[in-house]
Amino acid sequence: MADKRRIQRTVKAVEKVKTWQLVILLLMAGFVAATFLRLNNIGMIERRDAVWAADKAGDVGKVQDRLYDLQRYVASHMNTDPGRVQLDHAYKKAYDQAFAEFEQSIASQSSNDTVSKIREHCDAQAAQGGYGRFTTTADPRYVACINEQWDLYPAASQVDYVFTPPSTAPYYHTFSPPLWSPDFAGWSVVFCLVIVLIIVARLVTLAVLKLTLHLKYRRV
Repeated sequence: MADKRRIQRTVKAVEKVKTWQLVILLLMAGFVAATFLRLNNIGMIERRDAVWAADKAGDVGKVQDRLYDLQRYVASHMNTDPGRVQLDHAYKKAYDQAFAEFEQSIASQSSNDTVSKIREHCDAQAAQGGYGRFTTTADPRYVACINEQWDLYPAASQVDYVFTPPSTAPYYHTFSPPLWSPDFAGWSVVFCLVIVLIIVARLVTLAVLKLTLHLKYRRV
């Protein structure tokens, strides 16, 4: 009987904290956690936008500084995946320079008239196909057209000129955030998980104790 009374006291002690109270606390903690996670994401967006602004301004030094700021922030905050950060303006500048050098090479072996004819033909093809020579990267259809048209001229057989767009690797960056970070967002998520565990433990404990009372002392 002493064991029965002890179990009953334990059940009453556990039942003092109601499940609905814990659920309300969980909802409040979840709202706080969601707020901090959102603030982390906003901080990432601000730094990513700063990278794009520096790229648009053409300031190479500032681009590197802003990329470092973004990398450092993402590495220390959860929920901050920026996706692929594209330096479109810097790449377009490199692309235009490479394309100009290719056309100069053609002109040195043939004539400026050859350059203009190739460009006019491929521009017309691009317009008809609904694409351009450059969007956010070099359009492979335009590149193929340029090389195919150049191969039609006799001078092409005497030299080994092929237009190859610059690699996009130096102009595209990805950063991976941690699954958990020791900041306000991270600790608020931990607090939510603790509450969930308490709710589960409470329900399991009550079920076990009541089942024990029912099975062990039902005839007492």
